Amino acid sequence: MTSIDRPQQDSTAAPDLDDDVETDLADLDELEGGFDDAHEDDLLLELVVLDLAGTTVSDDGVVEDAFRVAAETIGIDTEDALDAAIELVRDTMGQSKLDVFLMLTDGDEARAASGNAAFEEAYERLVGEGRVEAIAGAEDTVRRLRELGVGVVFTTGFAPATRDALLASLGWSELADDALSPADAGRGRPAPDLPLTALLRFGASAVDTMVVVGDTASDMLSGVNAGAGLVVGVLTGAHDEETLLEAGADEIITSIAELPALLGLD
Repeated sequence: MTSIDRPQQDSTAAPDLDDDVETDLADLDELEGGFDDAHEDDLLLELVVLDLAGTTVSDDGVVEDAFRVAAETIGIDTEDALDAAIELVRDTMGQSKLDVFLMLTDGDEARAASGNAAFEEAYERLVGEGRVEAIAGAEDTVRRLRELGVGVVFTTGFAPATRDALLASLGWSELADDALSPADAGRGRPAPDLPLTALLRFGASAVDTMVVVGDTASDMLSGVNAGAGLVVGVLTGAHDEETLLEAGADEIITSIAELPALLGLD
């Protein structure tokens, strides 16, 4: 169990939790306003929920390229229409890809399913061509957290088959405790389902023992909606610092490699 201090706050102390689940964060001198103020001296970190593309994985525009391939299957056949669709894709990064296709097809479920299938096929092909790579420090961060007894769950807007192909391409199939897609949880981001499902599957004791990390506004909103103790934005993906803060980020870091230092775990 790892201990770090946090500043004194006038609030109700957190309940005692089993030692085999908790990592006691008692030293958060450098973390200003991060975890919920519902704790007094001790904070508990049990679980970190990490987004994939843009947060732990750099895909070099693969998501947009796969959408371009899929656009024709849903009837997007002019340059102006394609530009508008890609703009929506950028704005909704982090959300369920099927939900995005439903937006693009005005709720036509059959066309959306066809477009999503074409997207997933194109993305898997591009992954197989070596178009994705781990963001520097991501793997070390996950391993460090797990060494300290903190759970790590990957979440993504991709379908399970695409998610698993991505993880396999990086040699990450067994890196985290679990990996979740909207199909595993119910709803995609910005709903709270992904982090809450991660929490339930891992067996964490309370939502404020969970940290949610991502690169999009949808990631931030999902963490806030789930009641996470800390919501962290990273600047290696789709959205900038202002957008992430407006969506509810408590802290901003340049990349996932800085997360252990933010949490005082270096």
